[in-house]
Amino acid sequence: MTILDEIMAHKGDEVRKRRHRTSEAALLARAGDIAPARPFASALVDKVAVRQNTIIAEVKRGSPSKGVIYPDPANFDPAAIARGYAENGATCISCLTDVDYFFGDDSFIEQIKGEISLPVLRKDFMFDPYQIIESRAIGADAVLLIMAVLAISQAQELEEAAQEMGLSVLVEVHDEAELEAAHELKSPLIGINNRNLKEFVTDIGVSLRLASRVDPERIVISESGIKKPIDIDTLQEQEIFAYLIGGAFMAHKNPGAALGRFLAK
Repeated sequence: MTILDEIMAHKGDEVRKRRHRTSEAALLARAGDIAPARPFASALVDKVAVRQNTIIAEVKRGSPSKGVIYPDPANFDPAAIARGYAENGATCISCLTDVDYFFGDDSFIEQIKGEISLPVLRKDFMFDPYQIIESRAIGADAVLLIMAVLAISQAQELEEAAQEMGLSVLVEVHDEAELEAAHELKSPLIGINNRNLKEFVTDIGVSLRLASRVDPERIVISESGIKKPIDIDTLQEQEIFAYLIGGAFMAHKNPGAALGRFLAK
């Protein structure tokens, strides 16, 4: 069993428990009481259209492969980290909410949304429309759909649910077959994950290989493994101007300042 298999098996149990604890109707009522979702997709599309470096900066406490990566875990403050990102040039924020493998929490999104005005992506392992409604109820503006764990019909159902809730969708792929499947969805956002979710190794060559195969009407977002400004230079050679970066910033006590230094080079 791969790490991804293990995560998805666990996620199935987690969602069943959550559904028992909070009904879908209760989530819909909660979602109806909060402000409409912020425009995540258009924020990215507008900047990429003028070829500006467009960064989705990630609030990420840790990962299955590395454990806790934030160097000051006792003082981990999602809202303060997101504020630092916003002050240093981030276009959008990504936030891990998976508890058991990425040390996240749903409350992180609520904290972040109360602190900044940027759109926020809920990064988790989605497979059930219940999770889409839940995402809006906790304040997310966008959700991640990982094609490695979804059949096309599942992904389409989740995308339709997201559209009904006013959420943007980032469709994530890491090989040719997943990219072909992603093209069956309507979202303009295609994230190419440079991390193999089965072995958790990274290689930005994945983005370089797949970018030319993406429908030119879509926006390519390179995810994971981007560690230095030279990586951005390499990606731009393939006309990739949007990036989701977490570990390279979260390994610093002040992730926002790390983002600022990254963009200044």
